[in-house]
Amino acid sequence: MGKMIAIDLDGTLLNERKQLSEENLHAIKLAQSQGVEVVIATGRAYFDVKAIFEHTGLKTWVISANGACIHTPSGDLFHHVPMEKKDALTILRWLEQHDFYYEVFSEDAILTPLNGRQILDIELDRLTSANPDVDTAFFEEIIHGQFSQTGFVQIDSSESIADDDITVYNILAFSLDEDKLLKGWHHFSDSPGLTLVKSAKHNFELEHEKAAKGIALDILAKKLGVPLAATAAVGDSFNDLSMLKIAGYSAAMGNAPLEIKQVADTVTLPNTENGVSHFIHELVKKTCP
Repeated sequence: MGKMIAIDLDGTLLNERKQLSEENLHAIKLAQSQGVEVVIATGRAYFDVKAIFEHTGLKTWVISANGACIHTPSGDLFHHVPMEKKDALTILRWLEQHDFYYEVFSEDAILTPLNGRQILDIELDRLTSANPDVDTAFFEEIIHGQFSQTGFVQIDSSESIADDDITVYNILAFSLDEDKLLKGWHHFSDSPGLTLVKSAKHNFELEHEKAAKGIALDILAKKLGVPLAATAAVGDSFNDLSMLKIAGYSAAMGNAPLEIKQVADTVTLPNTENGVSHFIHELVKKTCP
């Protein structure tokens, strides 16, 4: 087994109910018992990750905000790459002008617009009006999942983050309108100094150009003296590509898009079937036949 394994959260370690199964938890503890450094690598904020693992007794390195932050197992900030404040304000002003729901990941909160829920309710109404047969409950569940994170703070407008004390690591734009998302993606696709990624069908995210899961994994591997050839990574989405490409051995989840599966060295089971546990046990077998 490799000396380090980076594991994505949503769509990977967490099941369809955004929960950590006992099987996956036990597999992670098995890896740690064999001397493997387990790293959680997610687009979520660090404090949100901390809340998820609060009652598990699990302590790991955490790469959060798509690589913008790295925290030690004890919770100390080891490395961070915040966005330039002027870039963040430019992005948020455009999103507000075009009626996007957004989330700003700061050091200790997720900042969202006061009318955020209203924006999404209007989009859902338009979607169901144009498509009477659409599964409304499905989209309501997607919206609910967006608001299930920890640390939400509502703000009047983007100007609230102009305060120098607010550090911005990541901006997520979310919409049920595919044309609207595509318009936003094209608008920001050539933005200098920024990284643009998708972590799910209904969003896109922006962070500093030096913030990526793969870059963070490389930094952490160097810190811990682990050759990249001795690292492994598992994920399901496009914000995982950088770490899947750089790791010595990589797995795509069974629920991942084809483009992700084509990049990975292997494909494990879906997140609904404890694919992470399956991958870890396969790694153990390779090391201890």
